[in-house]
Amino acid sequence: MIDARPGKVRERTCIGCRKRSSPTDLLRMTVSGGLVLPDPGCRAPGRGAHLHPTTECFELAVRRKAFPRAFRVQGPLDVTGLHDYLAQRDNQDVRTV
Repeated sequence: MIDARPGKVRERTCIGCRKRSSPTDLLRMTVSGGLVLPDPGCRAPGRGAHLHPTTECFELAVRRKAFPRAFRVQGPLDVTGLHDYLAQRDNQDVRTV
């Protein structure tokens, strides 16, 4: 793929801690049917939001009610699938250390 702007560094903002990072350091998420779903392959269609794949950033985003704002939807969103994904990921990281 040819970059339209050579030399331009791609960055995204974590909706939890609000720090800017490379897209490779963040987990992309999408919404489908009111559910927030992880999109680690960055292939799902629709509006995406980014989050550091840590429990701390997830909890900050929940506390700040950042999910509906990031996805530009009204009302609450179900984030249990994302929470389970992050918990499973944390368990895998602990086992490999």
